[in-house]
Amino acid sequence: MADIPSLKDAALALSGDPGAAVERLLRTLPARPRLLGLGEATHGQGALEELRNQIFRHLVEHAGYRSFALESDCLSGLIVDDYVTEGKGTLDDVMRHGFSHGLGESPANRALVSWMREHNSTSPAADRLRFFGFDAPLEMMSAASPRQALTALHAYLAAHVDASLLPCTAESLGELLGPDEPWTNTAAAMDPAQSVGGSAAAVRLRLVADELQALLAAESPRLVPATSREEWWRANLYGRTATGLLRYHAGVAEPSPSRVARLLGVRDTMMADNLSAIAGGQAAPALVYAHNRHLQRDKSEWQLLDLALEWWSAGAIMDVRLGEEYAFVASALGSVPHRGLGAPDGDTIEGVLATLPGDAYVIDSAALTAALGDTVAGLVPRTETTSDHGYFALHPGALGRTDGLLFIKEVPAR
Repeated sequence: MADIPSLKDAALALSGDPGAAVERLLRTLPARPRLLGLGEATHGQGALEELRNQIFRHLVEHAGYRSFALESDCLSGLIVDDYVTEGKGTLDDVMRHGFSHGLGESPANRALVSWMREHNSTSPAADRLRFFGFDAPLEMMSAASPRQALTALHAYLAAHVDASLLPCTAESLGELLGPDEPWTNTAAAMDPAQSVGGSAAAVRLRLVADELQALLAAESPRLVPATSREEWWRANLYGRTATGLLRYHAGVAEPSPSRVARLLGVRDTMMADNLSAIAGGQAAPALVYAHNRHLQRDKSEWQLLDLALEWWSAGAIMDVRLGEEYAFVASALGSVPHRGLGAPDGDTIEGVLATLPGDAYVIDSAALTAALGDTVAGLVPRTETTSDHGYFALHPGALGRTDGLLFIKEVPAR
C-alpha cells in the first residue's frame, strides 16, 4: 500500500477554504471545464452539501462560475431561478415548490438559495447567478404528465407564429392530454398495462411535441428578437421535457425485460440534454451537483433484486459531448455512523484515504493513481451493508475516470 507521504502529495486538505482546494485541482486539468460535476456517494448528507456550498461560493468569487445545477425537477427549478435572479416569490414558497425529491427540506439547499439571491441583489444583470434543476420531472414510482411542458410550449408558439403553422389548437391539445391522473398513476411503475404511455393519444402527442419543437427551431430567427433569448431558451426546455416525458411514458407501457434499464437510460439522457443546454448558454461554467451514479463517466450498474441493470449515465454522455470541458469530482465517504456505515476496510479506496490524518480532502485522481502504483490492482469495492440504499461505494476501477475525489473520513449527522 502507498505510504502516507505519497498520498499527501495527491491530497489537498480542506482546512480553511475547500473551494480553493478544488480550484487548485481544476488548474491541473487540460482545459477549463464548462461543467464541473461534483458527485455525492449518497443523497441527503448535510455535511457534504455544506462543503458543496463553500466550494460553489469560492468558484463564483474566484473562478468565474455563473450557475448551479442540481439533481432536481427542471421545471420546478424555474421557480428557484426566478427567485435568485429577480427576487420573485418568497424563500419559503420557493423551497416548498421549487424542488423535487424532498430537496427543498435541506437546510444546506435553503442556505445556498438564500446566498445566491443575496449575491444577485447587488450584482448587475449580466453578472447574476443562475439556478437550474436538471433532472426530469420524475419520482421513484411515477412520472409527471406532459401537460405543463406541452401547454407552455404551445402557448409560447401560439403567441408569436401564425396559427396555421401549429399542429393543433390549444383545445385539441387539452383533449389529447386528458386528465393528469392516468399519467401519474403509480401502479403503472409495476404494471405496464396500467400505463397510458402506449395509448393512441400518447402516440399522437409524441408527434405533436416533435412538430412543436421543429417549429420552435425553424422560427427561432423571428422568435428570439420578438421575445427574448431567455424566453426562447425556456421554450426549448419545455420542448425537450415534453418529448422526454412522452418517451419515458412509452417505456413505462412497454412490457419488455429491459424495461427498467431503458427507463433509467431515458432519465439520464434527459439530464444530459438539460446539461448540454446549460453548458451551451451564457450560464457556464456551472457546478453540477448530483449522485455519483449520474455524473460518472462509466456505465452505471445496479443490482435491483433479481435485475442486473446497466445504462449510460448523464456524465458518460456529457463526456462524449464536451470532452475535456467536462470534469468530474466524485465523493467518497469513510464512515457514516448515522446511516449504519462503519469504518472502511483497508483494501478499499475509502480505506486507503482514511489513513490520511485529516478529516476531509480533495484528492487529485491522477496523483492518487500514481501514488498507489501497482497496489491499485489489489483494491476491491466496498461491500459493507448499510441502511442507506442510496449509497454506492467507489469502485477502484473507476478511479482513472474521475478528475478528483472529495473525501470525508467520518460524516457527521446533520
